[in-house]
Amino acid sequence: MRTSLGLVAAVLAAVAVAPTAFPAAADQLDDIKKRGTLVVGVKTDYPPWGMRDSSGAIVGMEPDMAADVAKRLGVKLELVSVVSSNRMQFLQQGKIDLMIATMSDTPERRKVVGIVDPVYYASGVAILANAKANVKSAADLKGKPVCALQGAFYNNELQSKYTGQDLVAFKGLPEAEQALLDGRCVGFVYDDVVLVWKKAQEGKKWEGFEVVQLTEWKPVPWGLAVKIDEISAPWGKFMAQTVTDWLKSGTLVALEKKWVGSNTPWLLEATAKAKQ
Repeated sequence: MRTSLGLVAAVLAAVAVAPTAFPAAADQLDDIKKRGTLVVGVKTDYPPWGMRDSSGAIVGMEPDMAADVAKRLGVKLELVSVVSSNRMQFLQQGKIDLMIATMSDTPERRKVVGIVDPVYYASGVAILANAKANVKSAADLKGKPVCALQGAFYNNELQSKYTGQDLVAFKGLPEAEQALLDGRCVGFVYDDVVLVWKKAQEGKKWEGFEVVQLTEWKPVPWGLAVKIDEISAPWGKFMAQTVTDWLKSGTLVALEKKWVGSNTPWLLEATAKAKQ
C-alpha cells in the first residue's frame, strides 16, 4: 500500500511540474518589438498599391500602410516583395510578420492564414481585352486563350465555367501583360481597380484594348493577414485595432486619394460605417 501511495504521489508531483518543462506560446507582437524591425510582405507588381520607383524602392498605398504600422510600434520597417502565388506561404513560413498584399478575403484563405477584421479594401473582377475580340462578359471567353495570374481566387471558376483549358496563368503581372500585348491571349483577367487605373495611366500602351467588368463576380474585400494562430493573439488584435483606426480616421481614404487619384465607393462606404 505504501508503494502504491508513493507511486501516486510521484505521478502527481510530475504532473504538477510538467507545464514548466514546456515553453510558453510565442508572442509575435512582443517579438517584433524586441527585434526592433517589422517585416511586411507587399506587392511590387501591383501599381499603385505596391510597386518599385525609379530607384528600386518599394512604394505605394500598401507600403505606406506598412510604414504606419511600424511607426505605431516604434520599430524599423523591412518590406519583402511577394506575389499572389507565394504570399500566404511566406506568412506561414515566418518569412514575414504581416502580409498587406492585395489579397482577396475568401473562406478558403481564412483556413490558411489569419485574415484580420475589419477588411481594408475591395475590388471586383474585370478583363483588359483586345477590342477586336468583342468580349462583353465571361461567357464570351469560351474557347479563347485568356491570361491571368497564378493564385487569383477566381481562376478555378473562370477555368471550370468559362475558359476550359484556355486559361494561361502567369506568376507575375509583367509576364501576363506582355503575353496580352503579344497576342497570346485575347484578354487579361485581373482586379478591376488595377485595370481601370492602368488604362487611365498607361493609355497609349493599351490603345485598342478595353476594360470590361465581369459581373459574374461580386466585389470581394481585401484583407491583411497574420499567421493563423496569431489572429486571436496580441498581434492579431493589434492589427484589428489598427485597421479600425485607419477607417475611422480617414487614413485609408487619404492614402487611396494620394496613390490612386480618387476614392472608390466601397472604401467611402466602409469609412462612413466605421465612423458611426
